[in-house]
Amino acid sequence: MAAAGPSVFLLMVNGQVESAQMGKLAQKQWRNWNSKPGLMSELCWTCPSRLFLKYYEYIFPEYDDLYCKYCFVYGQDWAPTAGLEEGISQITSKSQDARRALVWNFPIDVTFKSTNPYGWPQIVLSVYGPDMFGNDVVRGYGAVHVPFSPGRHKKTIPMFVPESVSKLQKFTSWFMGRRPEYTDPKVVAQGEGREVTRVRSQGFVTLLFNVVTKDMRKLGYDTGPPDTQGVSGPSTPQGLSR
Repeated sequence: MAAAGPSVFLLMVNGQVESAQMGKLAQKQWRNWNSKPGLMSELCWTCPSRLFLKYYEYIFPEYDDLYCKYCFVYGQDWAPTAGLEEGISQITSKSQDARRALVWNFPIDVTFKSTNPYGWPQIVLSVYGPDMFGNDVVRGYGAVHVPFSPGRHKKTIPMFVPESVSKLQKFTSWFMGRRPEYTDPKVVAQGEGREVTRVRSQGFVTLLFNVVTKDMRKLGYDTGPPDTQGVSGPSTPQGLSR
């Protein structure tokens, strides 16, 4: 009697929340990016949606002593089988080098099972830190899908914060230490109601993923070539040895 095939597939994810750069955009630099010598030659192989990832600069690095929370959002057909769905990192301070980055290197390790790819897991990040009065306020939200193909992946997530509608509300929230924030951070990974939210970009967080899948090919899903070792990136041009 032939053995029955698998009815579910597994998605194993581990990695870490590496670091963040939090601050305000240097508007003058952004407006004049096209006049920067040699910039176009450096960006000619970079897609337009990623231009800002390389040349965001921060003129008010006032955010320090930040920590990060993460949680996963997934569809109804998905279920965690091992690991942690959410976590909170340690508090970190800015590095002393030119980057002024906030380094966490906080580990992520979770395994999911599912019967179909609909509702593929997303990771939602929330960064918090003290304001000038010592109140704990949100410094950024962001979300990204877990990479679909097995292997090692490095992702840079743009962060944003909700903003008050009027200047009076903005001053009141600053004075009272109650900045606008979401009651449930998981709303960041959803589309409903996002169009009525006013937000402002504020920094980036870097994530490292190690993704392993099991039995997806047996269920008819193609996630890429079997040999997917190494960090995802541009392939070696033809004619050149590795």
